[in-house]
Amino acid sequence: MSATLTATAATTDDRKQQLENNKLAKRLRRNVGKAIADYSMIEPGDKVMVCLSGGKDSYGLLDILIGLQKSAPIDFELVAVNLDQKQPGYPEDILPAYLRGLGIEFHILEKDTYSVVTRVIPEGKTYCSLCSRLRRGTLYGFAEEIGATKIALGHHRDDMVETLFLNMFYQSKLKAMPPKLRSDDGRNMVIRPLAYCSEADMQAYAQLRQFPIIPCNLCGSQDGLKRQEIKALLQQWQRQFPGRVESIFTALQNVSPSQLADTALFDFAGLQLDRTASLGAAPAGDDLSEEIRALNI
Repeated sequence: MSATLTATAATTDDRKQQLENNKLAKRLRRNVGKAIADYSMIEPGDKVMVCLSGGKDSYGLLDILIGLQKSAPIDFELVAVNLDQKQPGYPEDILPAYLRGLGIEFHILEKDTYSVVTRVIPEGKTYCSLCSRLRRGTLYGFAEEIGATKIALGHHRDDMVETLFLNMFYQSKLKAMPPKLRSDDGRNMVIRPLAYCSEADMQAYAQLRQFPIIPCNLCGSQDGLKRQEIKALLQQWQRQFPGRVESIFTALQNVSPSQLADTALFDFAGLQLDRTASLGAAPAGDDLSEEIRALNI
């Protein structure tokens, strides 16, 4: 009897887990589809170059896009590209084997940026900024070479919020990672279809799909990265105030230039009094609550 009850409980748990797994997959697929639609990320005839690093997010991005490609109302191509930066001990066989199993077009680029970064950056400093620039230059050039019209990166919502705070705290700039970005020279278009996806969901999806994760031994092994400090701060906020990260991301979509202080975005110098409006009308840009307005003050 005991064995029967145990087996029944195990079956129930399996069903619950399967239900949660299905919900996760549907949520990610829905969020990616909505981001693509909201920002017109992928259009008919696009050739989308998915940059695959070997991390959980880029694996998840490619997997979800392959699924969407099969059911999307438009035709577009997918090509996976990995940049082998010649880090010591990098497992060169993992990604080619995985991508061959998917049966999609892929390219493995080889460029020794590791030697450049370790030679130029002083000991104790972080490599991320220079490494990113070198990687971006190589990938942009290859996108043009193969005729890719979009470059898809695996940055999710948490990455974007972290970047916002990094720029505020360390660069004195109010900017983040946009879901869609044209390169400065206008020759490439970057898209981030995971813009509405949380890191927690991407982590759970990677475990569900059992992606062959390749850790970054160049950047990830460095302690004290500013991004890790910001990540810890946001995680603490999220634990104390669930929904805080989502709220911050939503704020990136609701910008009021007249309520900030950038004279290049809003003509503060040109503001003039206008007392011709009805006295009962709420002033433009007034953030007073309905309760205060009801007091007629």
